[in-house]
Amino acid sequence: MLLQITTTYQPATDLGYLLHKHPDKIQEVSLSHGIAHIFYPEATPEKTSICLLLDINPIALVKGVRNLAGKGFSLGHYVNDRPYVASSFMSVAIAKSFATALNGKCSGKPELVDVALPFEVKITVVSAPKGGALLVRKLFEPLGYEVTLEQHILDEKFSEWGESNYFTVSLKNNIKTKDLLVHLYVLLPVLDNDKHYFIGQSEIDKLMKKGKGWLEHHPEKEQITRRYLLNLKSLSRNALERLLDEEEGVVEESAEVKIKKETLHSKRLKLVCEKLKESGASRVLDLGCGEGKLLKMLLKEKQFTEIVGMDISYSELTKAKDKLYWDDMAPRQKARIKLFQGALTYRDKRLDGYDAAALVEVIEHLDENRLAALERVVFEFSKPSTVVVTTPNKEYNVVFENMSEEAMRHDDHRFEWTRAEFQDWAEGLSEKYNYKVKFFSIGEEDEKYGAPSQMGVFTYGD
Repeated sequence: MLLQITTTYQPATDLGYLLHKHPDKIQEVSLSHGIAHIFYPEATPEKTSICLLLDINPIALVKGVRNLAGKGFSLGHYVNDRPYVASSFMSVAIAKSFATALNGKCSGKPELVDVALPFEVKITVVSAPKGGALLVRKLFEPLGYEVTLEQHILDEKFSEWGESNYFTVSLKNNIKTKDLLVHLYVLLPVLDNDKHYFIGQSEIDKLMKKGKGWLEHHPEKEQITRRYLLNLKSLSRNALERLLDEEEGVVEESAEVKIKKETLHSKRLKLVCEKLKESGASRVLDLGCGEGKLLKMLLKEKQFTEIVGMDISYSELTKAKDKLYWDDMAPRQKARIKLFQGALTYRDKRLDGYDAAALVEVIEHLDENRLAALERVVFEFSKPSTVVVTTPNKEYNVVFENMSEEAMRHDDHRFEWTRAEFQDWAEGLSEKYNYKVKFFSIGEEDEKYGAPSQMGVFTYGD
């Protein structure tokens, strides 16, 4: 398999500084399954090319590589395409051969690190068994690459067999050297179904590190994440959740509205956690816990000796376990937390006896005629000393671009209340069940429409 990178930036020989490889030398890098040869077929001030040629040892493949040809093929260890296609082997070779450039460093000419250079890349050959030419384009074109593909036939002697899943891929882009190498490092393994190394938590960390700054904005970020992690569901969920957590842009709450994550989602959870701490509670409930983001925050606070997450959705509880790294959690931590399935519209004795409860963006997902049932479950039967409730402020919706006054922020919302409606409900509830309530705003406030989210903190008794 061969990777060739060419630039016409002048002087083009500066590519040697950027990649830390002298144009007059042929170099070798040892790999676990072979050798990577690095050489320059052309090096002039007008045009310079560097090649990375992999020589994969077939015997090493037999000894060390997993699932070379899939199930049901007994000769898979001996008859396979691994020595010839740019896959995870090429990704590892890039990381080992151009490690300094991949990390955005250049001691010889540091000013070139942040310069976008005209690059042409040729990869011979790429395997794309699921997705083909369309997948290659969907991965590279959103990143600004001009993509040219040459699809190879299965056998020149038997043209009737048709075309194969193998392509010679040519890419053109004006891009920083580091970004080019990072894209190749991540996307080449995405194109192929097989990986020659173990896929575990460390691969998520690599993907998050190398994908930072571009992957979160890529229209195929979910497909890239899943394919990079061999479609392993638990790992893919973890990676996508981390990608969402680390995203610096916006989080889409629905097709209609986008809001800044830091000002609404994170601040909402931080304020809920703060109010639970102020209550002095040690045993707390997260009712409608969803994917467990509040649970993760509560676990960091030693004050909370028992934490319960309940949700009606089993799949959400599964995601919560993944997010909490349940299987790897230390025994003392795991002893502090419980997760179980349940509905807030039916009395549940498992909820009795707790100091505090949180309902974070939960009530608006119920039909209003079912709210009375939730009120009895939480405020009459469970009766924690402190209850924290948050819900969207309907008045604020007009602040969001392209959102009408009557539209809702999420397809599953059954209603959204104005500040006055929420306060009327909360005060009536307090009077009925002997609670007192205080109101708080969440997020940046608009002078006319208030904050995007609102909170009521209920305290039992006098």
